[in-house]
Amino acid sequence: MAPLAAVPALRPSEYTSALIQVLHADAGRIRGARVLEVGCGSGVVLAALGALGAVQLCGVDIEENAVAASAQLLEDLGHGAISELHCGDMWRPVAGRRFDLIVANLPHFPMQPVEIGGRLPTWSSGGADGRSLLDPFLTGLVDHLAPGGRAVITHNAFDDLGRSRDLAAASGLPLRVALTTLVYISPEKLARMTGEVLRAEDGRTIHRYGPYTFGELHIVEIGLAVEGAC
Repeated sequence: MAPLAAVPALRPSEYTSALIQVLHADAGRIRGARVLEVGCGSGVVLAALGALGAVQLCGVDIEENAVAASAQLLEDLGHGAISELHCGDMWRPVAGRRFDLIVANLPHFPMQPVEIGGRLPTWSSGGADGRSLLDPFLTGLVDHLAPGGRAVITHNAFDDLGRSRDLAAASGLPLRVALTTLVYISPEKLARMTGEVLRAEDGRTIHRYGPYTFGELHIVEIGLAVEGAC
């Protein structure tokens, strides 16, 4: 049997790559950090944070297979002693706890749950506007950041970054875009994208080149210690 971390439904995406890239670029702030990942998936982001010197790795995912895969990967890479994994819904498994760094690559594509390309229905879907998980994440974030803590998350440009900035600001947390890149949108996902969002963003944050479509992706940093936030 293939190891759980190699299950196709849990394979890392371009979103994961961009998130890890930003974390690598700021490695000095990760050394010694207590880290939480909301939606840990394959566990590879936590593994990268462990390699960068985080002293505590905590992961939460609603899918049992993701929790098992993350635990296995972290154990295999020698991070088992500093790791804890929880199966549950977003903030519930870590109620009352605070972390120096919180990372998340949440499902936030504007579409309803459906299996695409072997992925679980929960993998990409963020509901009609893409914000069904982003909003509760942002409103709950302030209660889980340690003093001087920050969050680094993926954020599709077509999911109303202004609303995210307003939600963060309502908790007193500045927000800045650390990186913007393009990610490929498969025809299967594009066909299921909420029509209102597609019409509004086509040619703005969604770019088509013949049969190929790309969307703008932000890596966003949120927290009182974030410099240059606006």
